[in-house]
Amino acid sequence: MDLGYNILSGIIPTWFGEGFPFLRILILRSNAFSGELSVEFSKLGSLQVLDLAINDLTGSIPASLGDLKAIVQVYRKNKYILYGGYHYYEERLNVYMKDQILTYTKTLSLVTSIDLSDNNFSGNIPNEITKLFGLVVLNLSRNHITGQIPGTMSNLLQLSSLDLSNNQLSGTIPSSLSSLSFLGFLDLSSNNLLGVIPYTGHMTTFDAIAFTGNPGLCGPPLPVKCSGDDDKKQ
Repeated sequence: MDLGYNILSGIIPTWFGEGFPFLRILILRSNAFSGELSVEFSKLGSLQVLDLAINDLTGSIPASLGDLKAIVQVYRKNKYILYGGYHYYEERLNVYMKDQILTYTKTLSLVTSIDLSDNNFSGNIPNEITKLFGLVVLNLSRNHITGQIPGTMSNLLQLSSLDLSNNQLSGTIPSSLSSLSFLGFLDLSSNNLLGVIPYTGHMTTFDAIAFTGNPGLCGPPLPVKCSGDDDKKQ
């Protein structure tokens, strides 16, 4: 279901969860929806793509999103998408990342995405999201999210794009992120992160732009030395 780029407003109906049990794609981006995201979304058991970007949604990100069953599972078969058990249909999907749009024309069983960017979400990133083992794209950028990046983010072994930029995240960057071998896009810029960047493993593939705007961060690839670096060389 694609209702993006309209002038729809109000609260997203809570009956979405029970009313569309076979819904695979929900795109409501670039509208004027407001209010909090209902926990009923977790009842969308077939949902693989959730795009609510560029709205005016508020409140915390529901921990119940971790119950989206279709994203928890990692599928590796079926060339076509099965809608409601009635027919097959090959889908074309655009995934929005900073300054670029990725278009997928292959099976959605290999593309699972959550985009909640450009809203007014607050609170912490719920640990439950890191149980969505089939997640490929996660974009929570340009919100008011606080707290730390969950160390369990490394559970998302299929993740290829992670954008947490322009929030109010604090604490250190979990060293476990370096184990995400499929991660091709990372943006942690413009937060309140601090400490030494865990520049090891797969993290060495990212440029400084992924970490800029965090005054407390130091070490490669940023041109900011960490305190004690000179002492270690002596």
